[in-house]
Amino acid sequence: MKALAIGLMSGTSLDGLDICLAEFEKQDQWIFQILKAETLPYSEDWENKLRNSIHLSAENLLELHSDYGFYLGQQVREFIDKNKLENINLIASHGHTVFHQPKKKFTLQIGDGRAIKIETGLPVIYDFRSQDVLMKGNGAPLVPIGDELLFPQYDACLNLGGFSNISMKSDEKRIAFDIAPVNIVLNYLAKKFQKNFDENGKLAEKGRINETLLDQLNALEFYQQPHPKSLGIEWCNEHIFPALENIEALDALATFTEHTAQQIANIINEYNIKDILITGGGAYNSFLIEKIRAKTTSEVIIPEKEIINYKEALIFAFMGVLRMNNEINVLASATGSIHDHSSGILV
Repeated sequence: MKALAIGLMSGTSLDGLDICLAEFEKQDQWIFQILKAETLPYSEDWENKLRNSIHLSAENLLELHSDYGFYLGQQVREFIDKNKLENINLIASHGHTVFHQPKKKFTLQIGDGRAIKIETGLPVIYDFRSQDVLMKGNGAPLVPIGDELLFPQYDACLNLGGFSNISMKSDEKRIAFDIAPVNIVLNYLAKKFQKNFDENGKLAEKGRINETLLDQLNALEFYQQPHPKSLGIEWCNEHIFPALENIEALDALATFTEHTAQQIANIINEYNIKDILITGGGAYNSFLIEKIRAKTTSEVIIPEKEIINYKEALIFAFMGVLRMNNEINVLASATGSIHDHSSGILV
Protein backbone atom coordinates (compact mmCIF):
# COMPACT_ATOMS: atom_id res chain seq x y z
CA MET A 1 0.00 0.00 0.00
CA LYS A 2 1.34 3.40 -1.06
CA ALA A 3 0.08 6.86 -0.18
CA LEU A 4 1.11 10.37 -1.18
CA ALA A 5 0.34 12.92 1.53
CA ILE A 6 1.02 16.56 2.39
CA GLY A 7 1.63 17.44 6.06
CA LEU A 8 1.24 20.98 7.44
CA MET A 9 2.81 22.10 10.70
CA SER A 10 2.85 25.49 12.40
CA GLY A 11 4.82 25.46 15.64
CA THR A 12 4.48 27.61 18.73
CA SER A 13 7.75 29.41 17.84
CA LEU A 14 5.95 30.93 14.78
CA ASP A 15 8.94 30.69 12.45
CA GLY A 16 6.67 29.73 9.56
CA LEU A 17 4.46 27.10 7.98
CA ASP A 18 6.14 23.79 7.23
CA ILE A 19 4.78 21.96 4.17
CA CYS A 20 6.00 18.43 3.52
CA LEU A 21 5.04 16.10 0.68
CA ALA A 22 5.97 12.50 1.42
CA GLU A 23 5.33 9.04 0.04
CA PHE A 24 4.55 6.26 2.49
CA GLU A 25 4.58 2.55 1.78
CA LYS A 26 3.80 -0.35 4.08
CA GLN A 27 6.07 -3.34 3.53
CA ASP A 28 7.33 -5.42 6.50
CA GLN A 29 7.39 -2.02 8.19
CA TRP A 30 6.46 1.48 7.08
CA ILE A 31 8.99 3.26 4.86
CA PHE A 32 8.86 6.89 3.76
CA GLN A 33 10.46 9.34 1.40
CA ILE A 34 10.25 13.12 1.65
CA LEU A 35 9.70 14.26 -1.94
CA LYS A 36 9.37 18.02 -1.49
CA ALA A 37 9.34 20.26 1.57
CA GLU A 38 9.68 23.93 2.44
CA THR A 39 9.07 26.41 5.21
CA LEU A 40 7.02 29.46 4.30
CA PRO A 41 7.84 32.32 6.69
CA TYR A 42 4.82 34.18 8.03
CA SER A 43 4.36 37.79 7.04
CA GLU A 44 4.59 40.20 9.96
CA ASP A 45 0.81 40.55 9.79
CA TRP A 46 0.17 36.79 10.04
CA GLU A 47 2.77 36.33 12.75
CA ASN A 48 1.10 39.04 14.85
CA LYS A 49 -2.37 37.60 14.23
CA LEU A 50 -1.31 34.14 15.37
CA ARG A 51 0.78 35.37 18.28
CA ASN A 52 -2.09 37.49 19.62
CA SER A 53 -4.84 34.95 18.91
CA ILE A 54 -4.90 33.90 22.58
CA HIS A 55 -6.27 37.36 23.46
CA LEU A 56 -9.09 37.51 20.89
CA SER A 57 -12.80 37.55 21.61
CA ALA A 58 -14.72 34.40 20.67
CA GLU A 59 -16.14 36.14 17.58
CA ASN A 60 -12.75 37.32 16.33
CA LEU A 61 -11.14 33.96 17.07
CA LEU A 62 -13.77 32.18 14.97
CA GLU A 63 -13.06 34.63 12.15
CA LEU A 64 -9.32 33.90 12.40
CA HIS A 65 -10.00 30.14 12.46
CA SER A 66 -11.75 30.49 9.11
CA ASP A 67 -9.28 33.00 7.59
CA TYR A 68 -6.28 30.92 8.59
CA GLY A 69 -7.90 27.81 7.07
CA PHE A 70 -8.21 29.62 3.73
CA TYR A 71 -4.63 30.89 4.10
CA LEU A 72 -3.40 27.31 4.61
CA GLY A 73 -5.39 26.10 1.64
CA GLN A 74 -3.97 28.85 -0.59
CA GLN A 75 -0.40 28.03 0.49
CA VAL A 76 -0.92 24.34 -0.29
CA ARG A 77 -2.51 25.10 -3.66
CA GLU A 78 0.47 27.30 -4.61
CA PHE A 79 2.87 24.58 -3.39
CA ILE A 80 1.09 22.00 -5.57
CA ASP A 81 0.98 24.28 -8.64
CA LYS A 82 4.59 25.45 -8.32
CA ASN A 83 5.92 21.89 -8.03
CA LYS A 84 3.45 20.45 -10.59
CA LEU A 85 2.31 17.81 -8.10
CA GLU A 86 -0.26 15.13 -8.96
CA ASN A 87 -2.05 12.15 -7.42
CA ILE A 88 -1.98 13.48 -3.87
CA ASN A 89 -4.18 11.35 -1.62
CA LEU A 90 -4.67 13.74 1.29
CA ILE A 91 -3.62 16.83 3.24
CA ALA A 92 -3.05 16.48 7.00
CA SER A 93 -3.02 19.77 8.90
CA HIS A 94 -1.92 20.26 12.49
CA GLY A 95 -3.23 23.83 12.57
CA HIS A 96 -1.92 26.49 14.93
CA THR A 97 -2.33 25.98 18.68
CA VAL A 98 -4.09 28.82 20.49
CA PHE A 99 -5.24 27.12 23.71
CA HIS A 100 -4.03 23.88 25.23
CA GLN A 101 -5.62 23.00 28.59
CA PRO A 102 -6.13 19.24 28.69
CA LYS A 103 -7.01 19.25 32.41
CA LYS A 104 -10.09 21.28 31.43
CA LYS A 105 -10.68 18.91 28.48
CA PHE A 106 -10.03 21.39 25.69
CA THR A 107 -7.35 22.25 23.17
CA LEU A 108 -7.70 24.48 20.11
CA GLN A 109 -5.74 24.36 16.88
CA ILE A 110 -7.11 26.95 14.44
CA GLY A 111 -7.16 26.62 10.65
CA ASP A 112 -10.49 25.17 9.52
CA GLY A 113 -9.84 22.01 7.48
CA ARG A 114 -13.02 22.60 5.48
CA ALA A 115 -11.53 25.83 4.15
CA ILE A 116 -8.35 23.94 3.15
CA LYS A 117 -10.52 21.46 1.24
CA ILE A 118 -12.47 24.25 -0.48
CA GLU A 119 -9.17 25.80 -1.66
CA THR A 120 -7.50 22.56 -2.78
CA GLY A 121 -10.28 20.10 -3.64
CA LEU A 122 -8.39 17.38 -1.76
CA PRO A 123 -9.40 15.26 1.25
CA VAL A 124 -8.24 17.00 4.45
CA ILE A 125 -7.68 15.63 7.94
CA TYR A 126 -7.37 18.16 10.77
CA ASP A 127 -7.95 18.65 14.52
CA PHE A 128 -5.81 15.71 15.60
CA ARG A 129 -5.65 16.67 19.30
CA SER A 130 -9.21 17.31 20.55
CA GLN A 131 -10.41 13.71 20.55
CA ASP A 132 -7.50 12.64 22.73
CA VAL A 133 -8.18 15.43 25.24
CA LEU A 134 -11.84 14.40 25.43
CA MET A 135 -10.58 10.86 26.12
CA LYS A 136 -8.75 12.14 29.23
CA GLY A 137 -5.42 12.40 27.40
CA ASN A 138 -2.98 15.31 27.12
CA GLY A 139 -3.59 15.65 23.38
CA ALA A 140 0.21 15.66 23.16
CA PRO A 141 2.70 14.57 22.15
CA LEU A 142 1.27 13.01 18.99
CA VAL A 143 4.46 12.35 17.01
CA PRO A 144 5.37 9.15 18.97
CA ILE A 145 3.33 7.05 16.52
CA GLY A 146 5.72 8.27 13.79
CA ASP A 147 8.75 7.65 15.99
CA GLU A 148 7.48 4.12 16.61
CA LEU A 149 6.73 3.23 13.00
CA LEU A 150 9.05 5.46 10.91
CA PHE A 151 12.14 5.83 13.17
CA PRO A 152 12.30 2.53 15.12
CA GLN A 153 16.11 2.32 14.87
CA TYR A 154 16.66 4.98 17.56
CA ASP A 155 16.45 4.47 21.31
CA ALA A 156 14.69 7.83 21.66
CA CYS A 157 13.59 10.82 19.58
CA LEU A 158 13.82 14.36 20.93
CA ASN A 159 12.15 17.34 19.27
CA LEU A 160 13.48 20.80 20.12
CA GLY A 161 10.75 23.16 18.96
CA GLY A 162 8.80 25.71 20.93
CA PHE A 163 8.88 23.02 23.61
CA SER A 164 11.10 19.97 23.91
CA ASN A 165 9.38 16.61 23.83
CA ILE A 166 10.80 13.11 23.96
CA SER A 167 9.53 9.75 22.80
CA MET A 168 11.06 6.37 23.67
CA LYS A 169 10.38 2.72 24.41
CA SER A 170 10.03 1.84 28.10
CA ASP A 171 8.87 -1.61 29.27
CA GLU A 172 7.79 -2.46 25.71
CA LYS A 173 5.57 0.64 25.53
CA ARG A 174 6.16 3.89 23.67
CA ILE A 175 6.10 6.69 26.22
CA ALA A 176 6.39 10.38 25.45
CA PHE A 177 6.05 13.72 27.17
CA ASP A 178 7.08 17.36 27.09
CA ILE A 179 10.31 18.09 28.98
CA ALA A 180 10.70 21.88 29.04
CA PRO A 181 10.16 25.03 26.97
CA VAL A 182 12.91 25.75 24.44
CA ASN A 183 12.48 28.11 21.47
CA ILE A 184 9.28 29.72 22.73
CA VAL A 185 11.46 31.30 25.44
CA LEU A 186 14.83 31.58 23.65
CA ASN A 187 13.22 33.31 20.63
CA TYR A 188 11.34 35.70 22.91
CA LEU A 189 14.65 36.70 24.53
CA ALA A 190 16.49 36.90 21.17
CA LYS A 191 13.92 39.45 19.97
CA LYS A 192 15.31 41.85 22.59
CA PHE A 193 18.41 41.93 20.33
CA GLN A 194 16.32 42.40 17.14
CA LYS A 195 16.91 38.76 16.20
CA ASN A 196 14.27 36.12 15.50
CA PHE A 197 16.33 33.44 17.27
CA ASP A 198 19.67 32.93 19.02
CA GLU A 199 21.75 31.57 16.13
CA ASN A 200 24.02 28.75 17.34
CA GLY A 201 23.42 30.00 20.89
CA LYS A 202 25.98 32.79 20.34
CA LEU A 203 24.04 35.27 22.49
CA ALA A 204 23.55 32.76 25.31
CA GLU A 205 27.26 32.00 25.20
CA LYS A 206 28.02 35.66 26.05
CA GLY A 207 25.74 35.73 29.09
CA ARG A 208 26.37 34.61 32.65
CA ILE A 209 24.28 31.99 34.37
CA ASN A 210 22.12 33.47 37.12
CA GLU A 211 22.20 30.69 39.74
CA THR A 212 19.20 32.07 41.65
CA LEU A 213 17.05 32.08 38.51
CA LEU A 214 18.37 28.65 37.51
CA ASP A 215 17.39 27.18 40.87
CA GLN A 216 13.97 28.85 40.64
CA LEU A 217 13.35 27.38 37.17
CA ASN A 218 14.57 23.90 38.10
CA ALA A 219 12.29 23.89 41.17
CA LEU A 220 9.09 24.32 39.11
CA GLU A 221 6.53 21.69 40.00
CA PHE A 222 6.05 20.49 36.40
CA TYR A 223 9.50 18.87 36.37
CA GLN A 224 8.64 16.65 39.32
CA GLN A 225 5.30 15.50 37.88
CA PRO A 226 5.07 12.00 36.38
CA HIS A 227 4.41 11.57 32.66
CA PRO A 228 2.30 11.77 30.57
CA LYS A 229 2.37 15.55 30.70
CA SER A 230 2.44 18.46 28.28
CA LEU A 231 3.15 22.17 28.23
CA GLY A 232 1.47 25.17 26.59
CA ILE A 233 2.03 28.89 26.22
CA GLU A 234 -0.27 29.49 29.21
CA TRP A 235 2.23 27.69 31.47
CA CYS A 236 5.09 29.90 30.21
CA ASN A 237 3.00 33.03 30.73
CA GLU A 238 2.40 31.99 34.33
CA HIS A 239 5.75 30.53 35.36
CA ILE A 240 8.57 31.48 32.94
CA PHE A 241 8.18 34.97 31.47
CA PRO A 242 7.52 36.68 34.84
CA ALA A 243 10.70 35.07 36.27
CA LEU A 244 12.79 36.55 33.43
CA GLU A 245 11.45 40.11 33.71
CA ASN A 246 14.17 41.67 35.82
CA ILE A 247 17.10 39.63 34.47
CA GLU A 248 19.52 41.12 31.93
CA ALA A 249 18.59 39.55 28.56
CA LEU A 250 22.00 37.94 27.84
CA ASP A 251 22.07 36.39 31.31
CA ALA A 252 18.46 35.22 30.90
CA LEU A 253 19.43 33.52 27.61
CA ALA A 254 22.47 31.86 29.20
CA THR A 255 20.46 30.72 32.20
CA PHE A 256 17.47 29.42 30.27
CA THR A 257 19.72 27.54 27.81
CA GLU A 258 21.46 25.90 30.79
CA HIS A 259 18.07 25.12 32.39
CA THR A 260 16.76 23.47 29.21
CA ALA A 261 19.96 21.42 28.77
CA GLN A 262 19.81 20.27 32.40
CA GLN A 263 16.18 19.18 32.18
CA ILE A 264 16.75 17.29 28.92
CA ALA A 265 19.92 15.60 30.22
CA ASN A 266 18.09 14.60 33.42
CA ILE A 267 15.57 12.63 31.35
CA ILE A 268 18.19 11.08 29.04
CA ASN A 269 20.17 9.90 32.07
CA GLU A 270 17.14 8.76 34.06
CA TYR A 271 16.04 6.44 31.25
CA ASN A 272 19.60 5.36 30.35
CA ILE A 273 19.08 6.23 26.68
CA LYS A 274 21.87 4.89 24.44
CA ASP A 275 21.26 7.02 21.36
CA ILE A 276 18.90 9.90 20.70
CA LEU A 277 17.77 11.50 17.44
CA ILE A 278 17.37 15.29 17.79
CA THR A 279 15.20 17.30 15.40
CA GLY A 280 13.40 20.65 15.32
CA GLY A 281 14.86 24.15 15.14
CA GLY A 282 16.76 23.73 18.40
CA ALA A 283 18.94 21.07 16.74
CA TYR A 284 20.76 23.99 15.06
CA ASN A 285 21.55 25.61 18.41
CA SER A 286 25.07 24.18 18.70
CA PHE A 287 25.62 25.76 22.14
CA LEU A 288 22.53 23.98 23.52
CA ILE A 289 23.44 20.69 21.81
CA GLU A 290 26.98 20.76 23.23
CA LYS A 291 25.56 21.39 26.71
CA ILE A 292 23.28 18.35 26.35
CA ARG A 293 26.21 16.24 25.09
CA ALA A 294 28.36 17.31 28.03
CA LYS A 295 25.74 16.29 30.60
CA THR A 296 25.07 12.76 29.31
CA THR A 297 26.89 9.72 27.88
CA SER A 298 24.15 9.11 25.29
CA GLU A 299 25.09 9.32 21.60
CA VAL A 300 23.43 12.48 20.29
CA ILE A 301 22.49 12.15 16.61
CA ILE A 302 21.73 15.21 14.47
CA PRO A 303 20.26 13.99 11.14
CA GLU A 304 20.18 15.65 7.71
CA LYS A 305 18.42 19.02 7.44
CA GLU A 306 15.34 17.55 5.77
CA ILE A 307 14.58 15.45 8.87
CA ILE A 308 15.57 18.22 11.33
CA ASN A 309 13.23 20.70 9.66
CA TYR A 310 10.31 18.59 8.56
CA LYS A 311 10.00 15.57 10.85
CA GLU A 312 6.86 16.92 12.55
CA ALA A 313 5.14 17.85 9.26
CA LEU A 314 6.18 14.43 7.90
CA ILE A 315 4.62 12.66 10.88
CA PHE A 316 1.36 14.61 10.63
CA ALA A 317 1.18 13.55 6.96
CA PHE A 318 1.73 9.98 8.17
CA MET A 319 -0.95 10.36 10.86
CA GLY A 320 -3.31 11.46 8.10
CA VAL A 321 -2.53 8.29 6.11
CA LEU A 322 -3.21 6.15 9.19
CA ARG A 323 -6.47 8.03 9.85
CA MET A 324 -7.63 7.53 6.24
CA ASN A 325 -7.24 3.78 6.84
CA ASN A 326 -8.85 3.97 10.31
CA GLU A 327 -5.59 2.73 11.85
CA ILE A 328 -4.33 3.81 15.27
CA ASN A 329 -2.46 7.11 15.05
CA VAL A 330 -2.45 8.20 18.72
CA LEU A 331 -0.81 6.14 21.45
CA ALA A 332 -2.44 6.17 24.89
CA SER A 333 0.93 5.31 26.46
CA ALA A 334 2.21 8.68 25.17
CA THR A 335 -0.80 10.93 25.82
CA GLY A 336 -2.47 9.26 28.80
CA SER A 337 -5.83 8.81 27.07
CA ILE A 338 -8.09 5.88 27.94
CA HIS A 339 -6.96 3.81 24.92
CA ASP A 340 -5.12 4.01 21.59
CA HIS A 341 -7.25 5.57 18.88
CA SER A 342 -7.50 6.93 15.34
CA SER A 343 -7.85 10.71 15.57
CA GLY A 344 -8.50 13.59 13.19
CA ILE A 345 -11.57 15.02 11.46
CA LEU A 346 -11.80 13.91 7.82
CA VAL A 347 -13.50 16.23 5.32
